[in-house]
Amino acid sequence: MKKFFALVVSLILILSLTACGGRDRPAGQDTVKFSCFAGAASSADPAAKTEIVYGKSQGPYTELFEAAIVPILEEQGYTLKEVDFSDLLTADIALNDGDVDVNVEQHTAYAENFNSNNNGDLVPISPIPTVPAGIYSGTHTSLDEVTDGAKIAVPNDASNTARAYVLLQKIGWITLDSGVDPSAVTQDDIVENPKNLEFVEMKSLTIPAAIQDFDYVIITGSIVYNAGIDPSAALATEDILDHLILQVVVKEGNKNADWAQAIVDAYHSDRFKAYLEENNDGLWWVPEELQ
Repeated sequence: MKKFFALVVSLILILSLTACGGRDRPAGQDTVKFSCFAGAASSADPAAKTEIVYGKSQGPYTELFEAAIVPILEEQGYTLKEVDFSDLLTADIALNDGDVDVNVEQHTAYAENFNSNNNGDLVPISPIPTVPAGIYSGTHTSLDEVTDGAKIAVPNDASNTARAYVLLQKIGWITLDSGVDPSAVTQDDIVENPKNLEFVEMKSLTIPAAIQDFDYVIITGSIVYNAGIDPSAALATEDILDHLILQVVVKEGNKNADWAQAIVDAYHSDRFKAYLEENNDGLWWVPEELQ
């Protein structure tokens, strides 16, 4: 029996050495620490990464990425793989966990809010074209038709709630506390509401379907697109502040990776500029550095 086990062990050692025999030991390595897993480690080297996995949520931003950026990356030798998500929060959790490499569905304010609430390390690495939030109505054709006590729907996630109230201030319906960061304002920061407007904070995705239940609604750009609403129907649109510009977002540890820089370069390329010139029908607000 002992001879049998000795024979089995010998065979295992022989097979292991045979499997590793084709691998060269790095120059200067004097101890036997170079294992069969060296090949797997090299394939995980960020510099050698050629497959980019992107999170895809509903909205125009990933569609733009697929139509204009993916072809550029593929010509450079990258393989792109998509993973679908039903909402941005789930997509960010997957990005933060390393299940995907990148997404292009959020602005800086949203990413910072996610990091704060989820111990995340997501970072924006490049601005991208953005669809402004706007104020719409299914019952009124002008902002001048607003009446005392009008009912207004606004998004209920922190970053988009803030931009909604900033837009309402822009059109003169409310006044916000001037000492509060515009990216962080809440309903509590309204210091003047002369028309006694009633604000209902609700999930962004549900606002378009409820438009007839309100006098006016504020809808963010991606939701406008998904709902099939004509963006030109907006009665007013926001001034896009820096923290509301959509971004390419990756984990902190990947921001300097070659593949991440390739995505940044593609968005800044002449080819992408040409694509926008041909295909932007007014939907996209384009950051100055991409023009």
